[in-house]
Amino acid sequence: MLKKNKVALIVSSAVILLPMLAGVILWERLPPQMVTHWGTDGTPDGWSGKVFTVFGLPLVLLAFQWLCVLITAKDKKNADQSKNVMRMVLWICPFLTCFVSAMMYAVSLGKTVDVSIWTVGLLGLMFIVLGNYMPKCKPNSTIGIKIKWTLVNEENWNKTHRLTGKVWVIGGILQTMLCFVVPEKYVFGVLFAFVLLLVLIPCVYSYTYYKKQIAAGTADRNAKLPMNKSDKIIIAVVMVIVLLLTAICLVSSFTGDVTLQYGDTAFTVRADWYADLTVDYASIDSAEYRETFQKGRRTNGFGSPRLSMGQFENEEFGAYTLYAYTETEPAVVLRSDGNILVLNGKDEAQTVEMFNLLQEKIQ
Repeated sequence: MLKKNKVALIVSSAVILLPMLAGVILWERLPPQMVTHWGTDGTPDGWSGKVFTVFGLPLVLLAFQWLCVLITAKDKKNADQSKNVMRMVLWICPFLTCFVSAMMYAVSLGKTVDVSIWTVGLLGLMFIVLGNYMPKCKPNSTIGIKIKWTLVNEENWNKTHRLTGKVWVIGGILQTMLCFVVPEKYVFGVLFAFVLLLVLIPCVYSYTYYKKQIAAGTADRNAKLPMNKSDKIIIAVVMVIVLLLTAICLVSSFTGDVTLQYGDTAFTVRADWYADLTVDYASIDSAEYRETFQKGRRTNGFGSPRLSMGQFENEEFGAYTLYAYTETEPAVVLRSDGNILVLNGKDEAQTVEMFNLLQEKIQ
């Protein structure tokens, strides 16, 4: 497979690195911190250094491209895979790299980019393109709808992938249209539900067709997956990595606390998923309680649906440090040796208690 697609692999790898060239050309115009992540509402909420964004991200994506290609090439069944399908595998990562890099550069240069609309449009286009290629995909263990009932029966594979092609093309069009008419704050929720539906429909169909085959005697109930030892090892390793990453993302997104430990001369901010911070009472110049607080943008640190921690920047303070719960509006603003630290609790009552205790210690 690698020999047959050597030229396409080299060209697609070069395309992944094109954003590096664009970054060098635009270097003087790019800010030191560039947007690399957006929240579910489409607003920037994560920044990285210029060097990492321009050079690091394309190299990471290039490594991912080669990993995908090598895993696909390892599957002997792909030796006779459709040329169109293999081109699709080779060009997905380059396309995504250029798309994401273009958005990051545009936003960093001060351009207005509606990330929600572009993301919805991209996913819709991807489902349409993938839907066109699915019926051409021959049975294998790395590309397509890879579940037991398709892998053990070629007829089931062909039927499932023909249906998948139709569903994904229609779904890509409908998903794009639907997400343009729902309120902006619900766009990514609707998008996630739609993507999940488009994945589940072929799986349910495959299982249903398998049951019909069993009833008709055209499928073997005891058929085993056609995998050798190396295939099993790869699948096991990938599954473990995916499960671990999923667990880490879920746990870090919806758990974690920020607590204050008060000592005689200093207090310490104890934070889950981020570094702790100790502040001397004597260094605090003032403490202020605010009913609402505009945190601005994060330049470095940790962010999740539950917590925002690290280095932030807003119009009022410029650079400052934040340890806060995202759902709590009130905050305590501390000024210390020219630096600003903003804290809050799980709710308003806990934030008020925090403010009162700090005032007592400062006095």
